[in-house]
Amino acid sequence: MAVLLNSPNDDTGEFEAWRKPLLKLDPTMDLRVWPDTGRLEDIEYTLCWLPKPGDLKRYPNLKVIFNLGAGVDRLMADRTLPADVPVCRLVDEGLTAGMTEYVVWQALYLHRSGPRLIEQQRKKLWKPFIYPVAKDRRIGMLGLGVLGGDAGEKLSYLGFDVAGWSRTPKHVEGVKSYHGPEQLGAFLARTEILVCLLPLTPDTTGIVDSKLLAQLPKGATLINPGRGAHVVDADLIAALDSGHIDHAVLDVFHTEPLATDHPFWSHPRVTLTPHVASMTQPETAAPVILENMRRHKAGKPLLNEVDRKRGY
Repeated sequence: MAVLLNSPNDDTGEFEAWRKPLLKLDPTMDLRVWPDTGRLEDIEYTLCWLPKPGDLKRYPNLKVIFNLGAGVDRLMADRTLPADVPVCRLVDEGLTAGMTEYVVWQALYLHRSGPRLIEQQRKKLWKPFIYPVAKDRRIGMLGLGVLGGDAGEKLSYLGFDVAGWSRTPKHVEGVKSYHGPEQLGAFLARTEILVCLLPLTPDTTGIVDSKLLAQLPKGATLINPGRGAHVVDADLIAALDSGHIDHAVLDVFHTEPLATDHPFWSHPRVTLTPHVASMTQPETAAPVILENMRRHKAGKPLLNEVDRKRGY
């Protein structure tokens, strides 16, 4: 049995980062790194991040595909993906903690008028002002999966008035739940800081458009660490220019790296980060992957298996 680390866009340090924790847990593992696959017939498990389209169909004895991230949209877009091989997305404490840290950081930045303070510093203005207390600030989590649920729960611990919207009903401690298309409008109407952490599917592509933004209260703000394709860029820029949306914090984009001439770079109402909201940590992710391998060998249900019909 061989395990293939299939992450062609990463630098050479990535293999070493995964090798140590994986072999510490299983010293007998035959771990290979793409493109040095050896015999294709040997590969039974592959750990993937943005593999080259068509590559995964080359391994005739492939048993499970492990995606090295929470989002599987780009992987599932490969039409040649073997239909009979299960795909598992990564859910681990390091990835979740990283996203929660980012969302809490940016929510506090917007809650405490960070953009306004930075602008005042730039203009050398000393102008104190009063801001709302946390219980009077309404935050909305668009998406209440593992990442959105954890971030929403932590924000509620800080005293914020947190609600969440999801496709189906969810229960998250301290978070008021809205679900389904019929409740989306009510969720948006009460949201002052909108955090988008939906999975990217055909139904959610372009969901943050002019129609959705118009349903937010005037002066609302947006945090998008989910997927760039959730946002219709031109619609968001128009909403920012009109003042209906006061500020947007964006970590993900349609094309990455973001083109140097894209208006997001210089827009005064945009804070931009280079897709760093949360990164997979091999030390915390390796035990999850090894547990899933053990489950597969024992004939037990896999953890976090992707529903191909839903796309996540």
